[in-house]
Amino acid sequence: MTEQGQGQGRVRPSGVWATAVGVARVRALETERADPLFRDPLARAFAAAGGLWPSSPPPPEGDEAARRRRAGVALSIVIRTKFLDDLLRQAAASGIRQAVLLGAGMDSRAFRMNWPDGTRLFEVDTAPPLDFKDSVLRQERAVPRCRRIPVTADLREDWPAALAAAGHDAAEPTVWIAEGLLIYLPQDAVEVLLARIGAQSAPGSRMGLTLASRGVIERFATDAAPGSAASLWVSEMPDDPVDWLAGHGWDAQAHTLRERAAAYGRPLSTSPGHEEGPGSLIAAVRR
Repeated sequence: MTEQGQGQGRVRPSGVWATAVGVARVRALETERADPLFRDPLARAFAAAGGLWPSSPPPPEGDEAARRRRAGVALSIVIRTKFLDDLLRQAAASGIRQAVLLGAGMDSRAFRMNWPDGTRLFEVDTAPPLDFKDSVLRQERAVPRCRRIPVTADLREDWPAALAAAGHDAAEPTVWIAEGLLIYLPQDAVEVLLARIGAQSAPGSRMGLTLASRGVIERFATDAAPGSAASLWVSEMPDDPVDWLAGHGWDAQAHTLRERAAAYGRPLSTSPGHEEGPGSLIAAVRR
């Protein structure tokens, strides 16, 4: 699934995880704003190493709908990043000192956020994105602000064993983040993932999820180019995500992207194609 970057000895992004580089580009653009909702100093380096800086492939000429969809997705990435940043800060303030990023991709929260002493942040992903990421981190001489622990594991396999071997303590509360992940997993795999998270979560653990609606799946995935990340979107959010998570042992709050965007001073466009934000944001606490 991967190729070596010519002359650089790096893994070239491919497959689903290549979208992590696109997310990094969005975060880099947000960082350059005069009024950013967050700053991610490493995002530009990830995007450049993946060939998406300073530009990315444009939509087909004249495809205004595609341009609007791309802008909507970019804004949703900015909003969800801010939402999950806040969730992590709240978890840390509550005393939680373990964080797990599932499908971590190019996430740089270990480096860009301030963490209490003793915090351990586990980044779970497969080898290609972690290797790519580490090559950029070495180049940038990046220094984490907590104990960063990469965990090489496939989320379709026995990742809890790999996480435990890396030092995660299931008896202590954990904050879990699954950002832009569930949409790529079939529903049965999502259920298994939630069950496994629950089994590793002490009471008081927290979780942040991003979910997508049926309309978003239909709008973005069915019209996407074959082999693109959007064409692989398969899992929509349940009709009642709060009730769904209650069945897994979590007390949850669901927020629409439109609601959070307005709260952050970045309201979503109401132009055609933007009638609904591409998904929901979930904050949950383990009973």
